[in-house]
Amino acid sequence: MRVGFGFDVHQLVEGRDFILGGVHIPAKKGILGHSDADVLLHAISDAILGALALGDIGVHFPDTSADNKGIDSKIILEKCIELATEKGYKVGNLDTTVVCESPKIMPHALAMRNCIASICGIELDDVSIKATTNETMGFIGRKEGIVAYAVVCMLKK
Repeated sequence: MRVGFGFDVHQLVEGRDFILGGVHIPAKKGILGHSDADVLLHAISDAILGALALGDIGVHFPDTSADNKGIDSKIILEKCIELATEKGYKVGNLDTTVVCESPKIMPHALAMRNCIASICGIELDDVSIKATTNETMGFIGRKEGIVAYAVVCMLKK
């Protein structure tokens, strides 16, 4: 068994989609990034790569590459699962936390869990998504950004 931790942060801006956990969520502001900026899938991807000592998503999907401009983060997570499979590992379970003031995340948690479980090839009960606010403090509290954390347990196949 190996354990990995992932973290990602992005700005919130007008004129972008708010995609989280592979799900489009209606919101006044969207997430800014080179890809679709799905902070949750990025944190999970980094946790998987970290557990297997494979670097981070910046190594595999650099934001300096035009090929990655606007890339769907589900593709990033799928590639991380492929890399894990090549090393003889599979996701056992994962636990995540999203921190933002708005929109409300938990009404969309089941759809996100289904998407993530499908990509990772695991059961719905093996995917945990939690959400909290920053109690109006800092850049998150001012609705300028969003943060996601992920912990993953990787099991030898």
